[in-house]
Amino acid sequence: MVKIGFKMKIYPDKLEEYEKRHNQLWPEMRQMLKEHGAISYSIFADPETNYLFGYLEIDDETKWSNTANTEINQKWWDYMKDVMETNPDNSPVTVDLKQVFEI
Repeated sequence: MVKIGFKMKIYPDKLEEYEKRHNQLWPEMRQMLKEHGAISYSIFADPETNYLFGYLEIDDETKWSNTANTEINQKWWDYMKDVMETNPDNSPVTVDLKQVFEI
């Protein structure tokens, strides 16, 4: 199992909308994540800074890397671009985090 931590940033006053959209995650998006090896996927928010912390457990990095190319993922990025910082292709701006401790 591979563990991944990363951070993203939502726009001010968009946390409620961000959370609402994730609570209504499309079934086909959920299925794609599982098919591409997501064992566990959590996102935490810091409302004081608007930063999000993502934690992901996957079974295969190569399989996971193909999520960006799926039609449903592209559609999700387009859907989320108005609530968070994104790249020109509408993917979220992410910063990988270094794991420094584990029990």
